[in-house]
Amino acid sequence: MVYDVRSRLSELRREFHRRPEPGWREFRTTARIVEELECIGVDEIAVGREALSTDQRMAVPEESELDPWLERAREAGVREDVLERTADGHTGVVGVLEQGSGPTIGLRVDMDGISMTESDLAEHRPAAEGFRSEHEGYMHACGHDAHIAMALGTIEAIKKSEFEGTLKVFFQPAEEISGGGKAMAEGGYLEDVDYLLALHVGLDHPTGEIVAGVEKPLAMAHLTATFEGASAHAGKAPNEGGNAMQAAATAIQNAYAIPRHSDGQTRVNVGRIEGGTASNVIAEEITIDAEVRGETTGLMEYMRTELERVLYAAAEMHDCDVTPRVISESPRADSHPALRELIESVAREVEGVDRVIPSTEFGVSEDVTYLMNRVQNGGELASYLLVGTDHPTNHHTPTFDIDERSLEIGVGVLSETIAELSRRPV
Repeated sequence: MVYDVRSRLSELRREFHRRPEPGWREFRTTARIVEELECIGVDEIAVGREALSTDQRMAVPEESELDPWLERAREAGVREDVLERTADGHTGVVGVLEQGSGPTIGLRVDMDGISMTESDLAEHRPAAEGFRSEHEGYMHACGHDAHIAMALGTIEAIKKSEFEGTLKVFFQPAEEISGGGKAMAEGGYLEDVDYLLALHVGLDHPTGEIVAGVEKPLAMAHLTATFEGASAHAGKAPNEGGNAMQAAATAIQNAYAIPRHSDGQTRVNVGRIEGGTASNVIAEEITIDAEVRGETTGLMEYMRTELERVLYAAAEMHDCDVTPRVISESPRADSHPALRELIESVAREVEGVDRVIPSTEFGVSEDVTYLMNRVQNGGELASYLLVGTDHPTNHHTPTFDIDERSLEIGVGVLSETIAELSRRPV
């Protein structure tokens, strides 16, 4: 009996949806992908340290945050050989399918969930149909569960096809925290890739609509900054303190006053603040989490430099020290026009596709850009395409869901594009 993935796309997507795992903690997700790849019968499976560069990982959680997820996977019966290879935050998989001479084509998908509690409302389909997240406080609110299912379906479709060449599929961890792209780009498996495809579902594009390639993803950097002052009695001797709370407040206010740049879009946001002890104590330590973005990598670096200047100035103003740290970042990379054109022509013939848009501005950030730049800086081609799907609410909301008809459409566009590249290189 031939192993069948394509008829189980919805089932697979729902299985991954039920068990979301955050960045660098996708132990069970990695193991399930390995199981599916083994059943499909790929020629090589690289797991964890074999698939990525340990030193290039970013935003890796502390051991105390990793271990509970590792134990949860172990208790669920995940194979020990996979757990050993993924321990210490080394999740991720590369599956390689070799089918004769021809181009080497890469496909990258992401696999992590988000720190968000999924809705339990009756009108939310995952809750109503029994595949709501089993991990409270985490969910697949961006479609990465669908991306995994599409990638597995594509591998199976290519294995059964007359494709001649090599297909490498990169199941990348930690996209939501921009931590895994650079590590996977430097893992060695991109070295001989001639064409790289990546995808995302939805993003306000409806079911049946395909965008052949995006442009202008915003380069991004996540930062944390810890202000350290001196505590004092807020009533008796506030002047004796070094007010870390006031330094942080000054920094936050002035961060939003950083001048926009004439060369293109820039963004800054402070999304989290933590610290202090009591209302009557001058705060000794405050930490903020922030991000900057730019239309180009250079503009992102401008915003990062300006934000750091603001942080240091605020600390000095309030007699504090500050330690800013870049947690993760991603550059800009654009889809190549020639590869976009091929995807556009192929997609128009795929069943279920109603409309093909040649290109659109992305407007958000994605660390797949590390992989895209790695390929394109070597003279090869990459494109990040969008597979439309009806979603009742926006990405990163508790009621996010997808139209599962898009799964088959995505597999069709990906597999037909890969097959066409082996017949008609661009």
